[in-house]
Amino acid sequence: MNRGTLPDADWRHWPGLDRLTAALGEGTARFVGGAVRDTLLGLPVTDLDIATIHPPARVVDLLEAAGIKAVPTGIAHGTITAVASGTVIEVTTLRHDVTTDGRRATVAFTDDWQADAARRDFTINALYADPVTGALFDYFGGLADLDARHIRFIGDPLQRIAEDHLRILRFFRFLARFGDTPDPAGLAACVARANDLMALSRERIRDELLKLLVAKDAVRVTGLMIERGVLKPVIPEIDAAGVERLAALADAEAAAGIAPHPVRRLAALLPRDAAANEAVGARLKLSNAERQALASAILDDLAEGPHGLAYRITPERAVDRLLLAGEADAARAVADWAPPVLAVNGGALIARGLRKGPEVAKALHQVRDQWIAEGFPDAARANAIADAVVAQSLRSASSE
Repeated sequence: MNRGTLPDADWRHWPGLDRLTAALGEGTARFVGGAVRDTLLGLPVTDLDIATIHPPARVVDLLEAAGIKAVPTGIAHGTITAVASGTVIEVTTLRHDVTTDGRRATVAFTDDWQADAARRDFTINALYADPVTGALFDYFGGLADLDARHIRFIGDPLQRIAEDHLRILRFFRFLARFGDTPDPAGLAACVARANDLMALSRERIRDELLKLLVAKDAVRVTGLMIERGVLKPVIPEIDAAGVERLAALADAEAAAGIAPHPVRRLAALLPRDAAANEAVGARLKLSNAERQALASAILDDLAEGPHGLAYRITPERAVDRLLLAGEADAARAVADWAPPVLAVNGGALIARGLRKGPEVAKALHQVRDQWIAEGFPDAARANAIADAVVAQSLRSASSE
């Protein structure tokens, strides 16, 4: 049913978009999903999806006839990636589910717009708009839910979750990003079926969870998930104080003017226990860099000051530790700091008379410690420190 008109937006004037929709034909294609939802909310749009009644092979023929590149990226599920004047858009044939197993679906193509809308997860994601007129089509009350900041499953929440278990996490992510109060039926279904998350690939859980942790209302919604036991099946390591640490971190990030980072926020949820953090990093299949960041973030060695810490472990990781310790001013001070380079190296110490080997490494370590303690003085002072350290080392060696 038609429910008003989509506002104008920059993305509606992307190069090649008019040519693409004209190639598909008037009345045969509509904008759908996130681009429609976010435009109605006044948010920027970076990705665009188009739904069409044409079968995939017909989409390819129409696009190529118009000189538009068509890449069959997901043709088995009806998706063609179109590239028009450098603009990349996914075009997907209307579908309905034939079978689902909680992780993937077998689909059949259709020309029924409402059937396509019915297979989507939430009402606010099942909004369509005509590319030419901007006319909006809302089959399940998504516009009213958007106005009320209400995240509601289409149809029976338990059935939607049975079709794709990831919708449990998506419910909370959309609640954290767009919502106000959770739909009671949806919340109850997510709590009841939380164990279904264990059937999902860890990569899917990771991707959804990391997006959730940096959403606008992540602290409140994550607290709700912990309170209701939703995360326990997949991250049992989260303790009762996790949400308090997350809230403190979010406050520190805001005070420092530093954007939230998902791995830093995950670290806040977890206890300061190396084994637990390593287990979570492995289970979620975090990258090596993410796992190292998670391991570093739980340490609390801040004794040498923010710049000394940033020099030793990189500014990025120092920011994590400082924010987790509530040191917003210190974190801000090193966030964009470029660590200086020590003007003395091992060769310079050998030239001063030290023998190659452990003696040089020990002396260089002493020089660096003193240089850091003095606040990274200039090359002249660094060389003076080196002279003093070498002299002391030579005296010690001669007295043995």
